[in-house]
Amino acid sequence: MVTADERLNEILTVLRRGAKRVTAAKRVVATVLLEADRHLTAEELSILALRRQPDISSSTIYRILEEFESLGIVVHAHLGQGAAVFHLAGSEHAHLTCDECGATLEVAAHHFDALGRELYSSYGFTLNRHHVAISGTCDSCREITQKTLPNS
Repeated sequence: MVTADERLNEILTVLRRGAKRVTAAKRVVATVLLEADRHLTAEELSILALRRQPDISSSTIYRILEEFESLGIVVHAHLGQGAAVFHLAGSEHAHLTCDECGATLEVAAHHFDALGRELYSSYGFTLNRHHVAISGTCDSCREITQKTLPNS
């Protein structure tokens, strides 16, 4: 299993190979992303990064995210009505977002293979599975709704 330090070194190597400078701010953003237990909005990432290094400006963090995305270090996704979220690139996945509670589930991208083939065949459209977010109702919220409905 790859450690956080090894993963950080991989990220820094990608930066160097892309002829990009490795700065303290980039190290902080990479560390915050590595330690995150969920996808983060740019604002959330900024708050966490500023706790570690108070002299980083929000605009610097946004530029770092753009650079990381252009190098394939991070991916962003739009999960419903909220701001875009960012996460480290890795296993390709899509998202299921509950309209009731806002919970987001990651699902393996292969679940969208047939849909991707159909969209390409019918419309010439190539699906970007990292950006897929399907909204609906999670099992927990559906159970709550079913319990509150009168018996028919």
